[in-house]
Amino acid sequence: SPDGEDGFPGNIEVKVTYTLTDDNALEIAYEAATDKATVLNLTNHCYFNLSGDPSKDCLDEVLQLDADSMTNVDENVLVTGEVVPVEGTPFDFRTPTAIGARINDTTNVQIKNGNGYDHNWILNTRGDIKKPFGTIYDPNSGVQMTMFTDQPGVQFYAGNFLDGSFVGKKGIRYPQRSAMCFESQHYPDSPNHPTFPSTVVRPGEKYQTRTIYKFSVKE
Repeated sequence: SPDGEDGFPGNIEVKVTYTLTDDNALEIAYEAATDKATVLNLTNHCYFNLSGDPSKDCLDEVLQLDADSMTNVDENVLVTGEVVPVEGTPFDFRTPTAIGARINDTTNVQIKNGNGYDHNWILNTRGDIKKPFGTIYDPNSGVQMTMFTDQPGVQFYAGNFLDGSFVGKKGIRYPQRSAMCFESQHYPDSPNHPTFPSTVVRPGEKYQTRTIYKFSVKE
């Protein structure tokens, strides 16, 4: 990324390594360096559907996230700076819950603002990549994905704006909520919210982060 691109300072060199391991995990490792102080918050937008049938939605898939709190968004899905507890809301996935159980509860302002789930959860794992921050399980296929990261948050996006217009392999169209994203990250818009963890990287510092998605079949 050249100095000044999209208004961000610094020439930034980025390396991303994708590794498939013998124990059925996908590891994503990020490295970056800059020649000027800049903000950097790299993630990925991989979509997952554990059913094996991307023509169907993922609302039966069961999610667990080790997170007591989240960051609120406004009607434009921009982070407001508020950190709120998930307890008693549709965002409480501390115990395994079907994604579709509360995704349409528009009496909750955050569900309404995001048109479903498109929010940052603050992880209790606090950067410990040895501890899983969440699992997602498809009860029909039996496939489970366990997730690890050294980042403080994860953006869970439930495919709210997939609309069937994108055509994938074998001519399959991807309907609304037919795939999910789990984007490990620092909190969004952190430069504008002083209480959020900093994403500033300075010359001489090496930006490094890892995320792991591990797959298994649950009996």
